[in-house]
Amino acid sequence: MPRARINPLVETLSSPPIPEVQAWKHDYDGRLGPLLDLSQAVPGYPSHPDMLRWLGEAASSVAMTGYGNIEGEPELRDAYATWVSTIYAAEIKPSNIHVTSGCNQAFMVAAMAIAGPGDRVLLTNPCYFNHETTLKMNGVGVDYVDCRAEDGFLPTTAAVEAMIAEDVRALAVVTPNNPTGATYPGGLLQELLQLCRARGIWLIVDETYRDFLPLDGGAPHGLFALPNWQDNLVGLYSFSKSFCIPGHRVGAITAGEALVGQIAKVMDNLQICAPRPPQSALAKAIPALGDWRRGNTQEIADRAAALKEVMDETRGWEITALGAYFAFVRHPFAELSAYDAAHKLAREAGVITIPGSFFGEGLEGYLRVAFANADVATIGQLGERFSACGR
Repeated sequence: MPRARINPLVETLSSPPIPEVQAWKHDYDGRLGPLLDLSQAVPGYPSHPDMLRWLGEAASSVAMTGYGNIEGEPELRDAYATWVSTIYAAEIKPSNIHVTSGCNQAFMVAAMAIAGPGDRVLLTNPCYFNHETTLKMNGVGVDYVDCRAEDGFLPTTAAVEAMIAEDVRALAVVTPNNPTGATYPGGLLQELLQLCRARGIWLIVDETYRDFLPLDGGAPHGLFALPNWQDNLVGLYSFSKSFCIPGHRVGAITAGEALVGQIAKVMDNLQICAPRPPQSALAKAIPALGDWRRGNTQEIADRAAALKEVMDETRGWEITALGAYFAFVRHPFAELSAYDAAHKLAREAGVITIPGSFFGEGLEGYLRVAFANADVATIGQLGERFSACGR
């Protein structure tokens, strides 16, 4: 009797990486103190009390129990459009916004609207692994633009141009980057957009960690202020980090009205609409919690500075890139793969990180450290923990 088959595009994917490394906690005996989980990018502090109150009020409202607009709640689209217009000194309309259930879904629905089986999308190496698996499970090919450590893990325009073939539909980048933390300069992003426009492909810019850029840095870039940006630019965002609500799953897409209309077709078939109660709460939180968010941005900057200070004094370990939520750290174990080095660190020092090899080829010497999960005092323990590993 023939067996029922599983879609090979799904079956050949790796298992979810975060649960895999978090299982290493069972291998640590507690010798150096409590386990330090620096694997997943989660806010290391709670949501604002007002945010929790608004969530509760919306969740208990009968009005929020029905289906909502596919593109998102009008009040959230309006609030978010106003916010990003201010950030980028640009005119972005509510009709340019599509709300999704998290930023991973934002990438998925945008990618599905842009590319199909047989098409290809360019990612950087290293890349965010969920972008890679999303494309592959949908039958979209992936090519990689290498980003070298000596270039700050940023792509060059020439390297991108060399990879654009006839079947390439888009280039996707993440800034500040996951996994490296590297921030793309506005000038580089503008060059990439101009290149994509000249070659007739889309530029997808995932700015999940945008709100953790330096407070005095000005606009992250000027892409949304350029004429005709709607023709080939897609911006992605997550409310999870800035508002400390990753479990509520809300993200946003900024794109031209024509693409938003196509994305709505995809969204209608995935889940109809993003969760409504958190959308209602976020519409209130965006204008009301600015000072709180800026305080958190400074807190994350303090944590980054603490990590740099600790690692500068820790022999054999080197930060090669740092920013927003992440540091990309070179480990000292030349004889070990990234996987084995990360497992060793978890087992012997009680620190869970992500192997660099999870993010692409040629990254066996690196670990991703999600330092935003820990406060400054906890980060101060990392020097002892890292030094103890391998004694």
